[in-house]
Parts: sequence; C-alpha cells; structure tokens
Amino acid sequence: MIQRLVVGLLCLFGWWPSLGAFADESCQAAPAPDAVAALVERLAEWDDAYYRRGESAVSDSVYDQARSRLETWRRCHPEHVPAVLTPRHPRGDVPHPVLQTGLEKLADAAAVGRWMSRRDDVWIQPKVDGVAVTLVYAQGELTQAISRGDGVRGQDWTERVRRLPAVPTRLPEAHDAVLQGELYLRRDAHVQAEVGDAGARARVIGLMARESLTAAEAAEVGLFVWEWPDGPAAMPARLEGLAALGFVDTVTFTHSVADLASIEQWRDAWFRSPLPFATDGVVLRQTSRPSGERWKAEPPAWAVAWKHSPRESLAEVRGVEFRIGRTGRVTPLLHLYPVELEGRTIRRVSLGSLAKWRELDIRPGDQVVIALAGLTIPRLEGVAWRVPERAMVETPDAEAYHALSCLQATPGCEGQFLERLAWLSGSEALDLSGVGRGTWRALIEAGLVETLLDWLALDERALRRAHGIGDVRGGALAATFDAARAASMSRWLQALGAPPGFETALPADWATLTEYDRRDWAALDGMGPGRVAALVEFFAHPEIRRLASRLAAHGVAGFGDGL
Repeated sequence: MIQRLVVGLLCLFGWWPSLGAFADESCQAAPAPDAVAALVERLAEWDDAYYRRGESAVSDSVYDQARSRLETWRRCHPEHVPAVLTPRHPRGDVPHPVLQTGLEKLADAAAVGRWMSRRDDVWIQPKVDGVAVTLVYAQGELTQAISRGDGVRGQDWTERVRRLPAVPTRLPEAHDAVLQGELYLRRDAHVQAEVGDAGARARVIGLMARESLTAAEAAEVGLFVWEWPDGPAAMPARLEGLAALGFVDTVTFTHSVADLASIEQWRDAWFRSPLPFATDGVVLRQTSRPSGERWKAEPPAWAVAWKHSPRESLAEVRGVEFRIGRTGRVTPLLHLYPVELEGRTIRRVSLGSLAKWRELDIRPGDQVVIALAGLTIPRLEGVAWRVPERAMVETPDAEAYHALSCLQATPGCEGQFLERLAWLSGSEALDLSGVGRGTWRALIEAGLVETLLDWLALDERALRRAHGIGDVRGGALAATFDAARAASMSRWLQALGAPPGFETALPADWATLTEYDRRDWAALDGMGPGRVAALVEFFAHPEIRRLASRLAAHGVAGFGDGL
C-alpha cells in the first residue's frame, strides 16, 4: 500500500532515471519512483518492528545508511522525492523534565579535529549501545523513569525500571535529581572489535517492551548515566557527585581529552578492550553547557558523537555472474556498485552456491547488506530490500557441469576450462612458475590452447602469437612448459583433476590404474563408495584416456603403456 501510494505521487512529477548507487552524500541523478517507494516502505517496516515490537531488523549502521540515502535524495531532489519520514518513536505521553537532545554524529577524525579546535575542557565517554532513559529522583526516591520517545515526551517505564537491580530506587542522599543515561545489556568482557554489538541493543529493546520481567531478565540490564542536567556546572564536580550517588561507572568511563590524538587513543582502546557493554563509538562533551531548561530535542553544540566504522554496509547489486569452478560447481557472484567497508573498497561478493542464490533470488537493483569475514573477505549478510521491477537473470544449467565436464574449450565451457588450466599450473599440481589465468586466457584467445595439453606442443615462436607475450616472455614460457614433462606421474594426475585417493594406488603406472575396477579401489585404505565411483569414472573417461595418450607421446613417465 505504501509503495503504490508513493509511486503514484512521484509519477505526478514525471519519470526520472534510475540511480546506480550512493557511494557518498553528494548529489547524483534523481532516483526512479519505484526505488524511492521501496526504500520508504522498508524504512517504515523497520521503524514499526523497532518501536512497536522492540525488534531490530537490521543493525544501526545499516538503518542509518538507508535513512541517510533517503535524506540525500530529498535534499538533492526535493521536488521529486517525498518529505523524509520521521521515525515513528513511541512518543508516549510523559514529558521529559529536561529534553533529551540526541547527538550530531561526526563523520571522521578531521571533523572531530575541527570540533575540538573551537573548544576546551572536553571530556570523552564510550557511546554505550543501549536505549536512552530519563530518571527522576525526588528527595532521593525514584519517582519516574521515562523512555526517550521523541526527546520531548516518552513512555512511562517507571514500574519496569524499578525492577532493574542496576537502577537504584533510592539514592544515598536525599537529592532532587534528573539523570539521563543508557540502559544496556550487561556483557562479560565484551570486545567490540571482535563481535560488534552482538544484538545487545535489540535485546534491551525487547526486554523493555515486555509487560513483565523475570528476576534473571532484569539482572541482564545495566545503567550508564551520561548526563546530570541539573548537576554541578563543572565536569569534575559532576563526576564526584555521581560517584557519591553510586554511579561509579560514569567516573570510570569519563576522561578529559586535550587533543585529537588522545581522543583517538581512547576510542581505539575502548573498541579493542573488554568492556561490560557494547559500544558504537565515543561521545565528546564540553564541560560547560546551558542549564537544562534551555535544552532542545535536537543535537546540541556542546556534545557530539564519533561512531566506529560500520561493520556492515548497504550495497546495490549491479549484476549477477555465475562462475563455473574446476569441478563444475556453480558459484553465483554479485557485482556491486563500490562501497567502503573498514577501509576496503568492496565490488563483489560470493553467494557460495546456486541453491543460495535461488533461495534469495537477488537481482540487479536489489539492496544487500555486506560485512567482512575475518576483516578481509566480503560476506553477504542478507537482502535489505528488493527493487520492485525484477530484472531477468540467465542461470546456467547446473546439471551440465561436473567433475569431468569441459575438458576442452567448447562453447559454454569457457569458465570451467580456464579454471582447469589455472589448477593445472598451480602449486597443488604442476606448479608452473609465472603461469596463471592471465597467461592461459591469452593462449586461449589466440587459438593456441583448446584442450588441457595443447600447450605442451607450443614452441617459442607459437607462444609469441598470443597477446602480451614477447620474445623474453615467450622464451621463459617455452622453457617452463618443456620442463613440465619431467614432473612426476602423481603431479600429472593432480593436474588432470584425478579425484582424491588415487595416491594410495601409486606407484602403479597408468596401464595398471586403468584396469582397476570398483573392488580394487575399494580394497585400498580410506575409500568410501563415492570416492570409488569417482575414481572408476575418471580412469575410464574417453577424454582423460586421450590426454594420457598425449602425455605418453610427450615422454611423460608412467603414461607409456596400456593406452
């Protein structure tokens, strides 16, 4: 319904070309109406899950990227994109005695440096990843606990918060106080760099959305007080006062910083060290700020956040490629509009299997969530949303590819045949120095290699016909190819793609191996039915036998008889 309504409104203004991707916040071509509609609908679904059911459908970083994209579209093309929807906070009807301000998020170290250059007496805290709450104490008694809501009004959480052991219902001193802080999920030596938020915030949201909490569930929630709006004006005095009231974590995790280097030091230390809570960055506060009655429900000038680099990123799919591996396995590969993630530019990600692609049905234009596995390998985390107009994607016939297909460069076999040659020259087979996919591709394109062993007959003059192979390179290749004839029979069988297990039958020669039947193979150590069947099929295959005959003709040891 939302999608149809937005598309209808946009069509009143006319059709606009599709946008490839937003690598940054700069303005680009206006997005197509269905792209905007899909994003608006997905944001509405995420907001509903988060604020009504207490569920985080995606990480905060992915949500922020999606909303930032919509805001950029609106800023750049206000006449063609509807007003950015405000997240549906559960506003509630309880007014905050001091408004919750939120924080501006600085993009990078340069922005932090500029902010610091105009201020002194700045303090740093970890940005605890939880849910914000206002606590109101009268004469030391907890009288109200209010959810953040929209910063002006929130929900009455008093009864729920009273059940949390981490929140004192009575202060040591009979103070009137308004405290703002974060309810977080207690963690035992949580290291943000290793596990991220691990769903900590979503867990707290879910707990606070419940009508009742068990004692064990209540004990999961901790409290970090990050502001005392009506407390002492100077930060040291505020910290001393909070410690006296029992909020010692605030003192432990609040430090004075004089420059960007010290900020970076604390930020990195908290990112990599064990903490009792998840964090998503750091908060900088100057000690002086207006009195609480002057605060507004908007980011102030006296405090900012510098978040950690996102562990996940939104990416738009440019295309889908299906790569055929040496053994015939079909691996779908998503080509992406480039995105930056933890200092790396990501342009593609593997889905692992054809079955996975069919399950997810990812098409060009879809938005996906990408993370890094082990900080190096791009990994698909899921589909953020799909483009309404589904592009056609031609998929290969998986049944046509297997361990003995594409032993020649026939139409449809380009990918698997090239992978076979790359394996043949690799370290686990013949280990041909300086010979990789680029070399084989040049030889194939020159029409010099059509079967796995054509290269054995190429001399230096023939090799120079391939693109990029000159006199020096041609001579080196010819020498490398000639030396390959001296490789052991075991190496050559590896190069041809013999199934694992043939080694147990060596030093038998080719003639002996071709006479082995199922019982012979099964009698060897470590042979299961599947491996036995694969070995019998390999040594009986007509093309493999023709290749063995050619090896015999080239004088390769072990292949000379029984052909």
